[in-house]
Amino acid sequence: MSIITTSHSASTATTQTQRLTAAIGTAILGACLVYFAGFSHIEAVHNAAHDTRHSAAFPCH
Repeated sequence: MSIITTSHSASTATTQTQRLTAAIGTAILGACLVYFAGFSHIEAVHNAAHDTRHSAAFPCH
């Protein structure tokens, strides 16, 4: 007795519009996070972002 298994893979084609929408959404989210961390009045958040910039050799002052 043999068992035959078949797998159906759902292939989804992403359109250029979907990729562009995802890229723009990601860019906006990233900009909001950078803005929040850079101008935060919460000292721990600002210092963490500042230290991260220094560790990545990114000039910040």
